[in-house]
Amino acid sequence: MKYSVPIFSLLVVIVWSAVLPSVNAQVNVTQEHNNLSRDGLYIDGAFTPAAAAGLTRDLNFNGTISGNVYAQPLYIEGGPNGPMIIAVTESNNVYALNAITGSVIWSRNVGPPVTSGLPCGNISPLGITGTPVVDLASRSLFFDAMTDGATKKHFIYSLNVDTGATNPGWPVDVNATATYNGMTFTSLVQNERGGLALVNGIVYVAWSGHLGDCGTYHGWVVGVPINNPSSVGAWATTAIGGGIWGHGGVASDGTNMFVVTGNTFGTNGVWMGGEAIIRLQAGPIFTGQPTNYWAPTNWLSLDNGDTDLGGVSATVIDVPGATPSQLVLALGKDRNAYLVNRNNLGGIAAPVASANVSSTVNRGTSVVTYHTSQGTYFAFHNDGSAISAYKVTATNPPTIVSAWTVSQNGRGSPWVTTTNGTNNVIVWVVGTQGDQRLHGYDGDTGVVIYAGGGANELMSGTRQWNTGMVARGRIYFGADNKVYAFKLPTGPPTPTPTATATATPTPTATATATPTATATATPTATATATPTSTPTATPTATPTATPGQITLTARGYKVHGQHAVDLSWSGASTSNVDVYRNGVVVATTGNDGFYTDSPGGRGHATYTYQVCNAGTNTCSNPATVTF
Repeated sequence: MKYSVPIFSLLVVIVWSAVLPSVNAQVNVTQEHNNLSRDGLYIDGAFTPAAAAGLTRDLNFNGTISGNVYAQPLYIEGGPNGPMIIAVTESNNVYALNAITGSVIWSRNVGPPVTSGLPCGNISPLGITGTPVVDLASRSLFFDAMTDGATKKHFIYSLNVDTGATNPGWPVDVNATATYNGMTFTSLVQNERGGLALVNGIVYVAWSGHLGDCGTYHGWVVGVPINNPSSVGAWATTAIGGGIWGHGGVASDGTNMFVVTGNTFGTNGVWMGGEAIIRLQAGPIFTGQPTNYWAPTNWLSLDNGDTDLGGVSATVIDVPGATPSQLVLALGKDRNAYLVNRNNLGGIAAPVASANVSSTVNRGTSVVTYHTSQGTYFAFHNDGSAISAYKVTATNPPTIVSAWTVSQNGRGSPWVTTTNGTNNVIVWVVGTQGDQRLHGYDGDTGVVIYAGGGANELMSGTRQWNTGMVARGRIYFGADNKVYAFKLPTGPPTPTPTATATATPTPTATATATPTATATATPTATATATPTSTPTATPTATPTATPGQITLTARGYKVHGQHAVDLSWSGASTSNVDVYRNGVVVATTGNDGFYTDSPGGRGHATYTYQVCNAGTNTCSNPATVTF
């Protein structure tokens, strides 16, 4: 190529196409495009079209960082420092910023980036390119960094997300640990561009080559168990080439991982991993069976023309009513979109559906997928000046039909907001390295909702393929030396739950966690850690709710099969609050608006919570979570 968890929740509505948690739950954007499916979907009740039309840049948000930015920022709550934006740069700098003010909470440099000595390429300095991923249970941040030295190396890091300290056993030296079928990973010729994925306790990282297709690079996927970083698994294309280039990196349905590879070299007509959608099992393990890969019948022609199938990263899509309904999408440099059955990819064969979707090549970006009352869509920005949306029909087999196309200067990866999962869908994109403005379009029609704003909304130093994210009524976007924040005009920010947008083909894995205790703040942190629950619950009278005083919502999920519940409240007036579970005080904690309860049960259970001003009967509404 030649270019640069099952969730059980209060107020949850479960449909085949989406699992939508409570709109007021604790918010965390832990990964590229918000979900393992890489759908790019954010649910936020405040993002109505009318409100979005009045979006403005928050000029009080500082956001100053150092270095070029190719990765999406993340948003993390629940720690001692309050809500944070995590940003990484090509200078190998990692930042935690206050999500409201944009001031630096902590920063960390993990070593000198590479500025010379590569056989080819166009990213300089070359440091952290792919979007990191966060494991909330262990409060750990994972990312890949290219570092300079006598031997240029890729290291996979794990930092405490609240302090920036390196976790024990990390970083992982990929040169020293990654092998596959007699091949050894060589950092010098490999470039890590795509977002990392964390699936059932293993963090997955994918690599391509550098601009110019130089050297004996391969498409690699490395898996590192977060609780045992000395045990490194890997898969690579057998042929030279086959890079995994897209911004989204590794996608997953919660069980298997999906990547799309580019062109390979010297195959003599024998398929060896390139121009394909690859399904990997935990490890990563590739069986080599046709059920676990798909390549178009003209793959060799695509190879010879440097016309990568893997122009855009893999995206998992469910299409209710279609046969098959559980699909994976690839967009190639050949200007086509391909859909295949993700439960049986089919080997070298015709796809389930395909269509020409672009007047120019598709490369490097991420796609978004979403559902409205009108159907199932995917949208993308091509390598020219157009953002387009296509419908996937609910038929046997499904087909791909055009929905809308809008001219828009730039090449950013889009993302999507919706107020409830199907209504008020807005497709957002930044004109990266183009007009450098934020744009919003109606998801059904393409009608312009937000046209980029005025002089204050212009961003500088935007990088191709970058994507933004949404949290609590705000949009955040990373650019060179700066994270930008945009806010709605309609009062205080509204919580944005992390949506799980596609059902899995196999029993859904429970949320990943490690037994590591939540870390406390560094000595320089201004916030203090949230007090933990009292060792023994104290039976007391069931509190009485006082309407209009405290508002409580709850979100349930599982950690290694055990129940956990995130509580979020507002309106409490004391410095501490009492947390009741089923009429019993289980914690007296700081009034910071968030608390995670760990009942520890398994299987079916119901928990009813209230939060009260400490020592009083001024209490919230009851909030019930059922597992």
